[in-house]
Amino acid sequence: MRAENMAETLVRPLKAGLIGAGIQASLTPAMHMAEGAAQGLSYEYELIDLQALGATEDDLPRLLAEAEARGLAGLNITHPCKQAVIAHLDELAPDARRLGAVNTVVLKGGRRYGHNTDWWGFAEGFKRGLPGADLSSAVQLGAGGAGVATAYAGLSLGLRRLAVFDREPERAEALAEMLAPLFPEADIAAGTDLAAAMLDAAGVIHATPTGMAKYPGLPLDAELLAPHHWVAEIVYFPLETALLKEAKRRGCRTLDGGGMAVFQAVGAFRLFTGLEPDAGRMLEHFKAMTG
Repeated sequence: MRAENMAETLVRPLKAGLIGAGIQASLTPAMHMAEGAAQGLSYEYELIDLQALGATEDDLPRLLAEAEARGLAGLNITHPCKQAVIAHLDELAPDARRLGAVNTVVLKGGRRYGHNTDWWGFAEGFKRGLPGADLSSAVQLGAGGAGVATAYAGLSLGLRRLAVFDREPERAEALAEMLAPLFPEADIAAGTDLAAAMLDAAGVIHATPTGMAKYPGLPLDAELLAPHHWVAEIVYFPLETALLKEAKRRGCRTLDGGGMAVFQAVGAFRLFTGLEPDAGRMLEHFKAMTG
């Protein structure tokens, strides 16, 4: 009987979706559906694009209710809704509560459970892509939604000193103040002198949109990069950004943004389906789509 029940579970239809603005080029649906098909699921994953719908984050209550009514098992959440969605959830996982951001909502039994798989995605990609990296100190560029997750991930991995820089200094200060009590053993501060910080840093975490196809360029002066630096990127379209090209040219170890993109999806797939995804298979599928 148990085997029969398992078989039924593996062929059950499952629906999920992504809420955000300007998400038509997202690779998340393809990653989820391909892994679902590989595991025997009839998996549908839809885009709920605020831009296409003429909606805003103020429409979240309606969009969440409609998703529940359509029987969705869960929703991924992206810009500009990662903070706004929290007010409409019943429970938050500890990491989502600490970060003040949710990128994955499980819809189950009439309740909404908020999680954050972004930070775990970056951490997992970092461990696999930059094994043995020097975690004595790092500079992070960007203190927005992605920066919160990458900083939390780096500190969770054991980063001992972190200098955060942002075009809006108050955002860098707010992020440092939020993280300091969570990681009391680490030295976390908003940076003021990037050149000096780079001299002392073992690595660079890049968490801004610079380098994306629509935001070309470098997020810092290339002369600040030295061969001893590792460089971890969050942008994955293109997979090799101008920053990574320059860092490689200068002899740095590098990590592209694909790891974070894939492993946040790995975490969300596990939460939505209750099944263990094949991370290696999802990475290969991602590479095939971006290659």
